[in-house]
Amino acid sequence: MSRFRKIILRTLQVILGILLLLVAILYITGNDYIIRGVQLTYMKGHNTANIDDYKDFDNNLILADKPQRWEQHELFNKIPLTDTLQNELEKFKSVGFFVAKDGKVLLEYYWDGYSNESHTNSFSMAKSVITMLLGKAIEQGYIKSLDQPITDFLPEFKDDEFGKLCTVGDLSAMTSGYDWLEDYYLPLNPSAKAYYGDQIEKQMLSRKFIQKPGGDFNYLSGDTQLLAIVLQRATKRSASQYLQEEFWQPMGMEEDAYWSKDRKDGMEKAFCCLNSNVRDFGKLGQLLLQNGKWNGKQILDSAFVQKMITPNYKAFKKGQPASYGYSIWTDYEHQPNFYGLMGHLGQRVIVVPSENLIIVRLGHEKDKRNLNKGFLDTDTYYFVDEVMKMLKNHNLLNSQNAKKDSLP
Repeated sequence: MSRFRKIILRTLQVILGILLLLVAILYITGNDYIIRGVQLTYMKGHNTANIDDYKDFDNNLILADKPQRWEQHELFNKIPLTDTLQNELEKFKSVGFFVAKDGKVLLEYYWDGYSNESHTNSFSMAKSVITMLLGKAIEQGYIKSLDQPITDFLPEFKDDEFGKLCTVGDLSAMTSGYDWLEDYYLPLNPSAKAYYGDQIEKQMLSRKFIQKPGGDFNYLSGDTQLLAIVLQRATKRSASQYLQEEFWQPMGMEEDAYWSKDRKDGMEKAFCCLNSNVRDFGKLGQLLLQNGKWNGKQILDSAFVQKMITPNYKAFKKGQPASYGYSIWTDYEHQPNFYGLMGHLGQRVIVVPSENLIIVRLGHEKDKRNLNKGFLDTDTYYFVDEVMKMLKNHNLLNSQNAKKDSLP
């Protein structure tokens, strides 16, 4: 063997030894989830979680029953997208775009082989769904109110200085004071461990609270996961089963859905990972727009819906935009006002109440530019403003119709 080949072989042995040592350290320190994370991201050409990775996880199936199809608007897909909106959607690799006006589908577009039957990851839009389930649990008496202490369900925190002061409402409004680092790219952090790990309940219950609850808004995925544990213990049902029984089937969702879990016999990753399509995600926005009513039946208490979509002003300092209610993002400074379910990589269900308008966008990337359009993500303003232009150009705005009706 030549000297050069010996050097190469020795180098490879050293590299292999280092890799094996790193793997051993990860397992010993309880950070072996990083290995799975690397396999499902970097080794697949991604630098973060992606909208299709439910296929790589165990899932709970949420069954549809007696689908209720969206009614089509008379101008369905007859209104062209503005150039600005078209460019925004294509530049950031959208896979689905859906607009419903007055309860009827006005626009529905797909890219890259996706369709109305495709399933993609909701990411943090699932947080809003968990709070919807919380509202139902309160209505049905499983939970007393938003003010009920979490220790009634999570006695693991009864000796925690701040945890024992936390309420279920604090978890929903993101004012818990829980110890958490919200990061979707850094491998070594609790968000990544929750996403790629296999002991999510143990992880949540082993952490602490580091601030007094009820204070400033601080967006934490850990809050939603704790809330899901509360719901599971209160209702004796998984989030998937509860969603299926109280929302998915009563609302006539068109397709089954999947909720990804930490392991086969584990629990849902409730802070993310509800996998569905534009039409069924759109129905969740329509339910909020209709104050919790569906086909004449009150699916979710109207007062609770108003609580969700109203900014939690006390959680924001003077001069700071009040951008969050109870698991719903809001901008009531923009014209028109809107609120919505929003998730990683630009997953959106946007509700514009004044126009009875629902906008859904699903895709691979988010517009990260800061163009000073508002205090929420740039893309939300593109979607709202450009759709409003399209409606105006075709005399579909409620304000335009109101003027017509007022003419002598």
